[in-house]
Amino acid sequence: MSLVQADTNRPMTTHQKTQEIPPAKVFHETGLGGVYLGDSLALFRDTIHKHSVDLIMTSPPFGLVRKKDYGNVDADKYVEWFRPFAAAFKEALKPHGSLVIDIGGSWISGQPTKSLYHYELLICLCREFGFHLAQEFFWWNPARLPTPAEWVTVRRIRVKDAVNCVWWLSPTPWPKASNKRVLQPYSDSMKVLLAKGYKPKLRPSGHDISGKFGVDNGAAIPPNLIAIAHTESNSRYIRYCIEKGLKPHPARFPVELPEFFIRMLTDSDDLVVDPFAGSCVTGEAAEKAGRNWICCDLVPEYVEGALGRFQPRKAAKYQPEPKTSEEQDDASYRVYKPGLMWNGVEAEPLPKDGGAKRILPSKRIVPQPTKVFPPKPESTQMALLEDFPATRKRGRRRS
Repeated sequence: MSLVQADTNRPMTTHQKTQEIPPAKVFHETGLGGVYLGDSLALFRDTIHKHSVDLIMTSPPFGLVRKKDYGNVDADKYVEWFRPFAAAFKEALKPHGSLVIDIGGSWISGQPTKSLYHYELLICLCREFGFHLAQEFFWWNPARLPTPAEWVTVRRIRVKDAVNCVWWLSPTPWPKASNKRVLQPYSDSMKVLLAKGYKPKLRPSGHDISGKFGVDNGAAIPPNLIAIAHTESNSRYIRYCIEKGLKPHPARFPVELPEFFIRMLTDSDDLVVDPFAGSCVTGEAAEKAGRNWICCDLVPEYVEGALGRFQPRKAAKYQPEPKTSEEQDDASYRVYKPGLMWNGVEAEPLPKDGGAKRILPSKRIVPQPTKVFPPKPESTQMALLEDFPATRKRGRRRS
């Protein structure tokens, strides 16, 4: 009897896709979780029960142009490659569980345009496998280098690519979640507003802000833009890899990223799974948050290095380098509004061919220095909430 279903439009089941894959083996265990070495499809087949997982938090190999050591798939074949994993994820998740995928974009080879593979994956997960898009998040890495260099720093026809898409999906439109778990401090302007008080009124912009806006709830609801600088260079994990002569995983995400979703979407007895674990950052975050967890990866060296995240803490002689005054002063990252460097003078004409032909550095026009206008001390938030009629009486106008 053939194992292939007669209806070729339906995706093959996880069992049909994975029956020949060797079992994934336990490599390391803690009191809360375990690291597995092997193919995660076998993990879902043999170890993870149906409807037992509360959160799948992962960063799968991206569909990049250049091949990486961790085995990324070509962008044009990505959705087909991901299908058996999607079926396994859907089967393993609880009805109110969540699937969170951190996935970076890819540039089309030889031209300054982006691939649509990660959007195609999102549509496939929703339309073919029945997932619901709860919300899209964007991880902004302020420390990311200005890449791709050819388009950003050489021809200067694109800006640097510094954001990853993070898809939050669920089998239901109502996954369990609470933003009270991930609140952030009030801004200075909000603190002033709470101290001065606010009179509810319909704003000229059309915003109808009620008196509840002036209630001090202790903290602010975060946006779906997550700012985390990826600057890990001297962590326990890195030091462990150096000591053991292991190569650190080249595409780690910072531990704060999975921790954000683990805290927002799971309770203390829930199970968190990362099927493309790499160095097991998700496992470290889950262990830190007191959740049960399972991580799995195919590459032995990455799994060996992951042990550095779960070593007993010792009274080490190592002392972390002191933070700079700038790092100590900044509790958040600043995004500058456009126009702060504009002075009305165009530095050089735009290339008529769109930058298709390289311009030699010797022939470039050197931009003239621009006058820097410091940002106004008044924040956008305060400008929105300030009493409009009183502002107009003082002769000030707002757009």
